[in-house]
Amino acid sequence: MTSEITLFVNPTAGRGRGAHAAQPAASALRAAGFAVRTVFGENAEDALTRARAAVADGTGALVAVGGDGMLNLALQAVAGTRTPLGLVAVGTGNDFARTLGLPLRDPAAAGRVIAEALKDDRLRDIDLGQADGHWFGAVLASGFDSRVNDRGNRMRWPKGRLRYDLAMLAELAAFRPFPYRITLDDGAVQETEATLVAVGNGPSYGGGMRICPGADLTDGLFDVTVVGDCGRATLLKVFPSVYKGTHVEHPKVTVFRAAKVQLQAEGITGYADGERLGPLPLTARCIPGAVRVVGP
Repeated sequence: MTSEITLFVNPTAGRGRGAHAAQPAASALRAAGFAVRTVFGENAEDALTRARAAVADGTGALVAVGGDGMLNLALQAVAGTRTPLGLVAVGTGNDFARTLGLPLRDPAAAGRVIAEALKDDRLRDIDLGQADGHWFGAVLASGFDSRVNDRGNRMRWPKGRLRYDLAMLAELAAFRPFPYRITLDDGAVQETEATLVAVGNGPSYGGGMRICPGADLTDGLFDVTVVGDCGRATLLKVFPSVYKGTHVEHPKVTVFRAAKVQLQAEGITGYADGERLGPLPLTARCIPGAVRVVGP
């Protein structure tokens, strides 16, 4: 492995923490003997082009500095290659880093963990999801939660998480279940009324909501959580339990496991790792060992 490491930096992650996090992470890597280069981009497309070029040039590892959005962008550069992926998690949600057991919002500690793991060759291959050509690490969301994202993304005020809290309240006011057509592993089409359907390669999204608590990054399968046609009152009652993952015990919640999932629903957008994919229908496949990650 080459001793040159590429930091892939989002300067806006976590309300500006991305730019500030790059320096202590780079210092920790340099102190361990690695040469560090930093890749920014004028926009997401430019940043991805630069990250892919670093991978093609044989960088020893690509280290994403930011949140789940930056991690998702980095996956587009390293998935299907043998280039190790590290993560300095300084975003708002940090669900992928949480699943991997990496430090959160501590860039110096994350840099040390990555440096030690690279030196000790502590690398592991994990699964990724792929939805219509786009890679994702944690959860593909659709339904009520994606409608909240849609509304929040249209709002210009307020900033930060409060915007999505207000978007959730607005969506609750207009709440109704959605007619879904779900196909698992090319089986029979299941027609159902659902509040949301989450396809989990990893267990959590939204900053620690364990929507697919049993999801395993190495089993070659998605956990598919279907929240049925519950009313507004039931949804409000069940929602807090998602942080512990105990919502799956509710009779309106069903969990399936499948390597391939097809989702169809009118007027519903799919989001993967918090990034907008586009309107359903979408087909997601679990690809075993698709990325090599640097772990604790």
